[in-house]
Amino acid sequence: MPSFGFISSKLEIKFLILYISARLVEPVPFETLQELSMCDGGVDYFGFSECLADLVRTEHLTLKEGLYTITDKGRRNSAVCESSLPYSVRMEAEQKLALCNEQLKRRALVRASIHPRDKGGYEVSLSLSDDLDELMNLRLLVTRQDMALELQKRFREGAEELYARILSDLYGKTT
Repeated sequence: MPSFGFISSKLEIKFLILYISARLVEPVPFETLQELSMCDGGVDYFGFSECLADLVRTEHLTLKEGLYTITDKGRRNSAVCESSLPYSVRMEAEQKLALCNEQLKRRALVRASIHPRDKGGYEVSLSLSDDLDELMNLRLLVTRQDMALELQKRFREGAEELYARILSDLYGKTT
């Protein structure tokens, strides 16, 4: 079945992948790059996979520890070729990129890790940063792994609100 979209060749898929990769704030796994690239009906999984492998082989992208990053060569070629992409495809990619980059930035600022202790139990390390510095670093000890995982999950979901509540409690609530 033929695909419908503005992207119609492998070269255009490569341009799209480079366009997206040049605008990501950090390296991403295959799945993220694939999801971002599926912004046009002319891009399918197999074409995307083949083009991505070609871009790594030709050193436009690097693959390290399962994460893809654009190289200087890829950045230069992306800048030259980006105007070849249809405007509507670039705008769709930009919308997806904005959301993805926001999530990537937040993940870098909100950190949570779990470490088993020699004496038993688990240490949960939670930290929240802004663009300049670490705002909060909290270590908690819990007895069970399921508790540690739940603390980690809840912190990642609402770190900013927890930070605000802690400050409010420490400063004394004003009503």
